[in-house]
Amino acid sequence: MRKLLFIGLFICTWSAANSQSFYRYRFEEPWSIGASIGPTQYFGELYSFWKYQEGIQPDWNANFLVRRTIGTHLRARLEGTYYKMSGADEPSDPRAFRFPRNLTFRSKNWEVSSIFEYHWHPVKVPNIHRPLWNPYIFAGLALSTNNPETQLDGEWVDLRPLQLENNPYERYIIAFPMGLGLKYKLNVYMDLTFEGNYRFTLTDYMDDISAYNVSEFYLDLVEDYVDGSNPDRLRLAIRNPQFLDDNGMPDVDKILKNGGRIRRGSGLRHRFDGYMTVNIGLEIHLSEDIFQNWIFRDRIYEKRFRFW
Repeated sequence: MRKLLFIGLFICTWSAANSQSFYRYRFEEPWSIGASIGPTQYFGELYSFWKYQEGIQPDWNANFLVRRTIGTHLRARLEGTYYKMSGADEPSDPRAFRFPRNLTFRSKNWEVSSIFEYHWHPVKVPNIHRPLWNPYIFAGLALSTNNPETQLDGEWVDLRPLQLENNPYERYIIAFPMGLGLKYKLNVYMDLTFEGNYRFTLTDYMDDISAYNVSEFYLDLVEDYVDGSNPDRLRLAIRNPQFLDDNGMPDVDKILKNGGRIRRGSGLRHRFDGYMTVNIGLEIHLSEDIFQNWIFRDRIYEKRFRFW
C-alpha cells in the first residue's frame, strides 16, 4: 500500500512539474509587434514596369507595426512606414523615348496604413502551436505624404508648391496596399517575415509629372519666366536639351514656336502612380511572461540572456 501511495505521489508530482513547464504556452497571445526593412520601387511617368523592361531602380523603406488576432485565420495590423523613391529619364528603356526630357525626382514620405491579413494556417492558437510556415495575403487602406522634389542649381526644390502643370495636388494621398507574405517560426515568441506589398494610389503626381504635353499651360510658364515672378516654374517644367539655350536656360523663342507640343509626361495609359516594397522583418508575439521565460529566464543563482 505504501508503495502504491509513493508511486501515485511521484506520478502526480511529475505531471504537475511538466504541466507547469508548459503553462506559459497554453494561452493565445493575440498581440504582437514587428519591424521590417527592404527596397522600394516606384512606378509612374519616369518608370513603367508594365510596358517597358527598365530594370530595378530601388530605394529603401523601413516600418514598424502592431498586429492583433481577430479570427481563426484573420489578423489586423496598424503600420507606420518611412519610404524613399526616385525616378529619372536617364536609366529608362530607350523605347519609352523619355531620355530627351531630362527630368528627375526623388521623394521622402511617411505612410500610415490599416491592413487585414488572411493566413493559410490558423492563427488563433497558443504560441507553441503556431505552424513553422504560414503564408498569407493582405489588403488595406493607407494615407501617405506626397512630397516630390528635384535639383535646380545644385539644390533640392519642392515641386508640389510650384504647380508646374497648373494642376494643384494634395500633400496627402490615399493608397491601397495589397500583397503576399510568409512567416517562419523562429521560436515560441518570434517569427521571421517576408512580404511584398504593392500600393495603388489615386494620384498621378507622385513624380510631379502627368500631362503628355505642356500645350495647355506653357504660356503661363513663359509669362512667369519673362516677368520674373516665378522663373523656376519654366526651368523645372521644360528641361529638354533642344529647348535650352547655350547657357542651359529655357529658350523662350523655341518654346513659343513649338506651340507647347513639348513632351512632359510619357503618355502611359495607366494614369495613377504606385510603389512597391519588398521587406524582411521580425515579429514578436507579446506574452505576459515574455521577459521571464524568453529574454531573462529565472535561474537559481543568476539570470542569463536567452534566444529560445
